[in-house]
Amino acid sequence: MEPEVKKNLTRVIVASLLLIAAWLTDRALSLPLRGRLLLYIVPWLVAGSDVIKEAAENIIHGSLFDENLLMVVATVGALCIGFLPDAEPEFAEAVFVMLFFKVGELFEELAEGKSREAISQLTDIRPDTAVVERNGELVTVSPRDIVPGEIIVIRPGDRVPMDGIVVEGASSLDTSALTGESVPRGIDAEDDVMSGCINLTGVLRVRVTRSFGESTASRILELVENAAESKSKSESFITGFARYYTPAVVFCALLLAFLPPLFSGDFAGSFAVWLRRALTFLVISCPCALVISVPLTFFGGIGGASRRGILVKGASYLESLSRTGTVVFDKTGTLTEGVFEVTAVHPEHRDEKHLLHLAAHAERFSTHPIALSLRRAYPDEADDCTVTDVTESSGLGVRACVNGDIVCVGNSMLMDSEGVPWIPCEAAGTVIHVSVNGEYAGHIVISDRIKTDAVQAVSSLKAAGVMKTVMLTGDHPDTAKAVADRLGIDEYHAELLPENKVNELERLLSEKAGGESLIFVGDGLNDAPVLTRADIGLAMGALGSAAAIEAADIVLMDDKPSKVADAIGIARRTVRIARQNIIFALAVKLAVLILAAFGAAPMGLAVFADVGVTVLAILNASRALRI
Repeated sequence: MEPEVKKNLTRVIVASLLLIAAWLTDRALSLPLRGRLLLYIVPWLVAGSDVIKEAAENIIHGSLFDENLLMVVATVGALCIGFLPDAEPEFAEAVFVMLFFKVGELFEELAEGKSREAISQLTDIRPDTAVVERNGELVTVSPRDIVPGEIIVIRPGDRVPMDGIVVEGASSLDTSALTGESVPRGIDAEDDVMSGCINLTGVLRVRVTRSFGESTASRILELVENAAESKSKSESFITGFARYYTPAVVFCALLLAFLPPLFSGDFAGSFAVWLRRALTFLVISCPCALVISVPLTFFGGIGGASRRGILVKGASYLESLSRTGTVVFDKTGTLTEGVFEVTAVHPEHRDEKHLLHLAAHAERFSTHPIALSLRRAYPDEADDCTVTDVTESSGLGVRACVNGDIVCVGNSMLMDSEGVPWIPCEAAGTVIHVSVNGEYAGHIVISDRIKTDAVQAVSSLKAAGVMKTVMLTGDHPDTAKAVADRLGIDEYHAELLPENKVNELERLLSEKAGGESLIFVGDGLNDAPVLTRADIGLAMGALGSAAAIEAADIVLMDDKPSKVADAIGIARRTVRIARQNIIFALAVKLAVLILAAFGAAPMGLAVFADVGVTVLAILNASRALRI
């Protein structure tokens, strides 16, 4: 339990015991009013000392109207009302109101503590030490002191301190802290490892690829820590509402205390009655339930989502996500695994091996998944070929000089730009055309595997009420159609360059219904412009993508497209809880305020309308944390 929570809990318990002692003493002894006041003022001060201090500090800083001032004014008035002619003392009621106000704050702190605990668990993903090889020895140092290129050793049970590539060893990693998934991930030589995972079995030697501040764990922590800065529309509404609501309530309470007695003809005789109603009015009108519960709901939603490997950069994005009407997917790496394999080779005027040889060497320096698949299909790279003058055109392909020949490898648009007539192919997959010195040399068919949960992802979105699903890809229309048909996607657009994707997104944004959000889901590697332009950019499978975490509004830390529907479900549930609290709090307060104005609301009902409603709203808000 946090120190502040313990302090407030102690204050509540001590004040409660003092109130009981004061009440028993009051019942046993016939004390004068001043004696009774002194008896009850002790538990009042114990319960409300920090409330009084907070109200005084706010007044000094020019913020007059807040819930602390309302509580002080209402309870001081209740303590003093017994000294008016024909008025009943309300000493116990005054202490009770202040005490329950503190109980409400205690519930708030406990609920907020749970939300913070869910988020603070992420701080464990960044270890304090790492074992690094230096001068032939193993040295334990801070991860901050390790630079890219150094070799670290990760033993079973250790948390991975830095991003890197395995140079020796095999193991399995627990990625649950990042992805929310409990199934371990197998790892072998030349595989990437991300900071924050736990090494479960074998010893790994890893070459560090990113500095401490740029590591996956550091970027995640920075993202989550800054999430609270972005307010939702609901939070902004409540903040603005309270700014005008509280002064209006104080003004109405003053009118209620003074106007009816002035027009009654017996000011002295009726003032105590109307003052009591005004004080009750003040207690009821305190906006604690709204000011506390709505931000707490969104904070809990962000915390609960983070435990599922869904990182939301702020409450405003969570609220926009809840209104999703259109979901636009990138294809490669998002709906498909991005693991390409050569499935057919169709040469013209040369053999298959030579065609693969030309394509693999031209793509020698590219990191694109298609280039990697071509190189895997022709593993004999060390054959003394000379590759120079490599030029890669985004969305088209590669042009290179291989052993003195100009080789172009890419899609049909690259062939058109080079003035090379190409031959279409009916095979399903991505068709890679090859030309040599301006002459068509043939084409290679590469296929990508659809992810196992991609069908479920699209069906879950439709079940959640998403009106339209769209797929954008740079692939051939036949390949795009095959994937879209298999997944049940409503609309697809193929052969798109990066700038064409932005244009298509602009069109979709102009067609969406008012009040709905459009989200774009990409793997984050080359989708930054589209992620930024969409209402909500959602980067998926972004364990190692710095561009994704920076460009996207929401980051899924694994590569499962089915989690898109989970994210929307969490967002809708969070917003639904926030709206429940707003409606419930305003409805109860309005009803009891009307009763108070007519003298039909005792102080006990006023306490329920304030503290009781606050506690219930906080308990409801805490549901957002439980996913």
